Amino acid sequence: MAKAKKVSESIVTMTELVLPHHTNQLGNLLGGQLMHWIDICAALSSSKHSQRVCVTASVDRIDFHHPIKLGDVVTLTASVNRAFKTSMEVGVKVTAESLKDGKVVHTNTAYLTFVSVDENGKPVETFEIEPETDDEKRRYEEALLRRKNRLIYRSP
Repeated sequence: MAKAKKVSESIVTMTELVLPHHTNQLGNLLGGQLMHWIDICAALSSSKHSQRVCVTASVDRIDFHHPIKLGDVVTLTASVNRAFKTSMEVGVKVTAESLKDGKVVHTNTAYLTFVSVDENGKPVETFEIEPETDDEKRRYEEALLRRKNRLIYRSP
């Protein structure tokens, strides 16, 4: 692919309200529910970048730094950190806002790898990514290091 796209063109923001069916017995958001939202947000970002259907290839570790409570507003922001030949690393930042006191907490960060595919589900080349800001450039460089680690630990 000849064309490169800006990181800003891949940004997707989702907002979700934590309802009772999203929580465990302690009133905290279920980890699986959050992972589902992260996967959707990242998939939309990678598809926006590649202009194709994208499938999840891998999910890096997800750390749960703070519990997300019933009634909190969860905001997920995803963007492509780096594009390789057919795959892309997408970073997702998760914050939770308590509507009771207005406090916003960064609860999670996740890195996922997506592959753009054609109508037959076969991998196809995607656009390169052009980082512009210092933060985008830092994430671009760090994505290469994470990819190298993924490839080392990938099962044969």
